Amino acid sequence: MPMNGNGLVWLNGSFMSFEEARVSIEDRGFQFADGVYEVVRVYDGKPFTFQEHLKRLRQSASLIELDFKIEDDRLKEIGQELVSRSDLKDAELYIQITRGVAPRSHAFPREISPTILLSIRPVRPLPEGALENGVSAITLPDERWARCNIKSISLLPNVLAKEKARRAGAYEAIFIRNGIVTEGASSNIFLLLEGVLRTPPADWRILRGITRDLILNLAGKEGLPSKEEEFGVEKLYQAEEVFITSTAIEILPVVEIDKRKIGAGKPGTVQHLLYQKFKQLVKENPAPAL
Repeated sequence: MPMNGNGLVWLNGSFMSFEEARVSIEDRGFQFADGVYEVVRVYDGKPFTFQEHLKRLRQSASLIELDFKIEDDRLKEIGQELVSRSDLKDAELYIQITRGVAPRSHAFPREISPTILLSIRPVRPLPEGALENGVSAITLPDERWARCNIKSISLLPNVLAKEKARRAGAYEAIFIRNGIVTEGASSNIFLLLEGVLRTPPADWRILRGITRDLILNLAGKEGLPSKEEEFGVEKLYQAEEVFITSTAIEILPVVEIDKRKIGAGKPGTVQHLLYQKFKQLVKENPAPAL
């Protein structure tokens, strides 16, 4: 299939373009947001931390009682085939699994097959100067459900928060639940305060990010004290550094929150160090091509 660099889809066993891909209007992902997903970063033609993402995908699926039979090795084969056919070297590999197609009814339908989708597209670019100069954020009440540890395709509160951030001229919205910072609308959050790197604990209130865990591991290797602990918004304002992490953005400094300057108002040395170590990890330890 000739490609134009815009991406490629694998849907229920077949490769196709985005324009050709179709799902039923009775797919429960469309009707109920009844599904889970993952995003895997591709560097130089190789999916990074693919196995960790598949492990989290299965955990999310298990928590919503969604059973899918396709093996991890097969998903990896499809993912690598998408990379090869698309000829995209730096890309985002998306995986989505819904409960499948059935007449609309809230209770689980019986004897249906999950809809399995993998797609690949070029990496979404960061705003110009974001890494060098940092970005701004706003805080918002966390109005999401009580199972944020599931990577569900039901993202309406996150979408609304991102739009509020955009209208405020900010890059990210940081959620606050009962006075406690949880995470960003599409990221995990870290702060440096009194020389200690701090991030919210990975409980039901946040999605345990793959990049988040890598950063904690890298901080440990660099001898940087770190804690997984609760903290309020005032700690954000008092921090020497704040940064956010995700598969798509990697490690991005936040220099302003709610119009308040964070630290010196520019990216800090700890964020820079961890970013360099992360990029070194990507270069030295890529996931093997299948």
